[in-house]
Amino acid sequence: MRLPSMSQPFLLAPIAECPPGPPGAQVRLAVLGARGVGKSAMIVRFLTKRFIGDYEPNTGNLYSRLVHLDGDHVAVQIQDTPGCIQVQGDCVQVPDSLSRCVKWAEGFLLVYSITDYSSYQSVQPLYQHIRKVHPDARTPIIIVGNKADLLHARQVQAKEGLQLADELGSLFLEISTSEDSQGVCDVFQYLCKEVSKLQHAGSTDRRRSSIIPRPKSPNMQDLKRRFKQALSSKVK
Repeated sequence: MRLPSMSQPFLLAPIAECPPGPPGAQVRLAVLGARGVGKSAMIVRFLTKRFIGDYEPNTGNLYSRLVHLDGDHVAVQIQDTPGCIQVQGDCVQVPDSLSRCVKWAEGFLLVYSITDYSSYQSVQPLYQHIRKVHPDARTPIIIVGNKADLLHARQVQAKEGLQLADELGSLFLEISTSEDSQGVCDVFQYLCKEVSKLQHAGSTDRRRSSIIPRPKSPNMQDLKRRFKQALSSKVK
């Protein structure tokens, strides 16, 4: 089934937009990876519980939605990104649009397909680029091996994904967007929670740094002594 162009606001059914909130009120996520790894399908699966297996090439959509998280409704923005990173040896070319997205986002999903080894190889340079922009190690990044149902076409072993995540100090899991809606939801919800924790910690630090220490009460005996000294010097 061929779906409408990705330039449309949404592919299948409308999702209620969340009202714009004050700056910093949203959880901002970005889904990155090579072309064809299932980034758009993952986002749509999370937001609608539906799976769509065929998309037009992604030009980059931003979804702003209210998401139910731990009993609360959280305003979440998810940036879908085109797989346009180019890796040639040690040289990595990251388009300006992708760099702006990385700078904007607060949490990241790095997605590869277990059926495409080249998509797996693009994860590490993407991770390194994120860390250049966000050197704070607390910035949450999750590595996701998608299409885990296609075992007959596997090119990337689960242990390879786990080893890469260990080397980079990131979380890792394999999911099947087509068969495991709950797994997809768990990934996004965990990332939302981690970003929320980071936001809360940042606001607490800012409040602490903005507290001005109360000046100490003046020592009256010291003031009297200095006053007498000043008077005696004038008399002389």
